[in-house]
Amino acid sequence: MKTFELIAPCHFGLEAVLKKEILDLGYEISLVEDGRVTFIGDDEAICRANVFLRTAERVLLKAGSFKAETFEELFQGTRNIPWEDFIPEDGKFWVAKASSIKSKLFSPSDIQSIMKKAMVERLKNRYGVTWFPENGASYPLRVFLYKDMVTVGIDTSGESLHKRGYRTLTSKAPITETLAAALILLTPWNRDRILVDPFCGSGTFPIEAAMMAANMAPGMNRSFLAEEWRNVIKRKCWYEAMDEAGDLVEEDVQVDIQGYDVDGDIVKAARTNAQSAGVDHMIHFQQRPVSALSHPKKYGFIISNPPYGERIEGKENLPALYREIGERFEALDSWSMYLITSYEDAQKYIGRKADKNRKIYNGMLKTYFYQFMGPKPPRRSQENGSN
Repeated sequence: MKTFELIAPCHFGLEAVLKKEILDLGYEISLVEDGRVTFIGDDEAICRANVFLRTAERVLLKAGSFKAETFEELFQGTRNIPWEDFIPEDGKFWVAKASSIKSKLFSPSDIQSIMKKAMVERLKNRYGVTWFPENGASYPLRVFLYKDMVTVGIDTSGESLHKRGYRTLTSKAPITETLAAALILLTPWNRDRILVDPFCGSGTFPIEAAMMAANMAPGMNRSFLAEEWRNVIKRKCWYEAMDEAGDLVEEDVQVDIQGYDVDGDIVKAARTNAQSAGVDHMIHFQQRPVSALSHPKKYGFIISNPPYGERIEGKENLPALYREIGERFEALDSWSMYLITSYEDAQKYIGRKADKNRKIYNGMLKTYFYQFMGPKPPRRSQENGSN
């Protein structure tokens, strides 16, 4: 059985969540770095990681790594990688993305063109040809340079894994599916507990929570680039991963998941997205302002991405909005609240300090995940599922 090193990039600050997901799938972690986790697996692992990982941005097959301080070293290092093990004679190959941090080589376009030339040189010798048609399957590369160490990965996913296939309609400042899933996994929420998102937008938090509750794999309704790599991955591996995902779904699970938004059109979009994901029967969406947030039961969770000024609302509206969030939370009995926001004064206007605060980068935007933890429900009521 041939094994590979596989690299899963993720949001900065959420590496531990992804690491746990990979371990739960049964794979060995070889390295955890800022924004990515490397693990060991076979061709089946490539398929299962793409289908099951909720918090990875994509899955890369690591082709090699080497040190390069000059373009000549970059060329030679790239040429020394056994590309013929991965790319067939008719394969389409290019460096889709190159990023450089604290390295002497920093121009992405130069890195891309030099590496392509080196790959062509290697494959010309191996296949005994002078020209490549590049009309077969695609093998896009993603390259990271950090302190002059070059890490080269071939993208197996294609479209980023946050594209689950359900979100066709979005709000103005949507949170990605992978980030929403990671934030839910950072909380103690489970399907026996109530979940409310009072700023649900296009529904990402409630939909991701419902998919977790129904044990629905995030990649069930999409395709992946490496499905065409017949030379590396047996077709049956993809079928088996999809069959495994289908067998695990629990469609009749009973949950209390709710999403509110003041914008009626965006609530309709959230319902459509939930329908596309196959979880619309599990979520109650309603047009409703945060001022109307209430619930008769105890021990529920608010998990939300409220407006924070950079993208939508003017800063002047934020103090009143966060004050309202604090008041509605205070009125709920024994609830927990988890908010992702970049608004620096969130705690001040909510009226209390968060029990925990985690810094997370949402794209290039520095945000905080404020965690206000309520009491745990008594064990007996948990077992009865009555909370």
